[in-house]
Amino acid sequence: MRSLYLRIYLTVVAALALFALVSGWIVRSHLEDQRSRVEGEMRERVEAWGDLIERSLPPAGASAEQQVEALRDWSQRLRLPMALDDAAGRRLGASESFARRELDQPGGPPRVQPIRFGDGRTLWVPRHNPRRMPPHMRPPELRPPWLGPAGWPDGLGLAVLLLVLFAAVAGGAWPVVRRLTRRLESLKQGVEAFGAGDLRRRVAEDGQDEVAAVGASFNRAAARIETLLRSHQSLLANASHELRSPLARLKMAVAMVEDAAPAQRAALRQEIATNIRELDALVEEILLSGRLDAASGLDQRLPVDLLALAAEEAARVGGSVQGEDLQVPGDERLLRRALRNLLENARRYGGGEVEAEIARRGDRVEVRVLDRGPGVPEAWRERVFEAFFRLPGHAEREGGVGLGLSLVRQIAERHGGSVVCEAREGGGSCFVLSLPAEAGPP
Repeated sequence: MRSLYLRIYLTVVAALALFALVSGWIVRSHLEDQRSRVEGEMRERVEAWGDLIERSLPPAGASAEQQVEALRDWSQRLRLPMALDDAAGRRLGASESFARRELDQPGGPPRVQPIRFGDGRTLWVPRHNPRRMPPHMRPPELRPPWLGPAGWPDGLGLAVLLLVLFAAVAGGAWPVVRRLTRRLESLKQGVEAFGAGDLRRRVAEDGQDEVAAVGASFNRAAARIETLLRSHQSLLANASHELRSPLARLKMAVAMVEDAAPAQRAALRQEIATNIRELDALVEEILLSGRLDAASGLDQRLPVDLLALAAEEAARVGGSVQGEDLQVPGDERLLRRALRNLLENARRYGGGEVEAEIARRGDRVEVRVLDRGPGVPEAWRERVFEAFFRLPGHAEREGGVGLGLSLVRQIAERHGGSVVCEAREGGGSCFVLSLPAEAGPP
């Protein structure tokens, strides 16, 4: 069952069906016992009745008119249709009501029953039909065990009926309800533990109903929240560390500018401006990284011309671009930032030669940014995409805050792509940004 409400509903229905079956069996058994008892009583009454009529009728040797006359007299007194046959089975006569009702018509179901006399004659009367029998001869009505004489439930019978119904429904619904509440209690405890700070807490996902779906949703949300909190904690710690350096330099430059000689003031103002730009870039990259961490997808997916975008950004750093004019679906602002970071990283660490190549590889579009710098050692080619990681010695010599390549990876992943660092033949580095191609024929 994939729906919890359906499981509960079917449990109640099954309990009621079980109650109906048990009740039907009890009623049937009771009615069968009553029917057997009533038939026995009726046989005794009919036999006694037949003995009384046989003794009151003229003997078999009397004329047929005398026997029929006495028969009709009994029929009127008892208000019961009657017919009489002799020992040979010939009809001697019948009451008017017997003939009028055509009780002995052939071809239909038997509507009369015989009463055999000791002298061989047969008296025919209607079968056991309480409405056609005298009041003093009618059998008791067959009733279910919980009905009183008036046809309404009596106190004891109704109490037993309600008790059986309650026991059947309660017994059938208890296992389902208890299992449901136990799983809900487990889910509640997991949510409370997670809210109290246990970010690693998860709940069980067993089953295929709504509770299991809620548990799976909670686990996904908890994993996402834990990742975001760990990431933001690390980002905050690293950002606070990175902010100290430009702030310290800025503080020192501001303190020295008033006492500096006129020739030194220009250099100090330039240092102040450089530190402010570095602080502004750091804050901007931290904010963008936080937004990318919090976002679950892209705000927009429009066709972006990578060749034109790369040419504009390459012109800012004095690089060159070649390749095919290809488009990818995505956010132009984010893709521009990714290309800018790759090209500026190549200019900063790779010397003056910066190149970009755009080509299609199957259903992907690759942007390769190449430089002729010292390259990245193989052991660190994956770590360079970590936030605030910089190669030893590069921070002091080239500057930067170590967020550029981390942002490139975040942007690539938001577009369903990837970015890797490879060694360039002949020396240098090659950063490969791979993105899904624009939908449509290649």
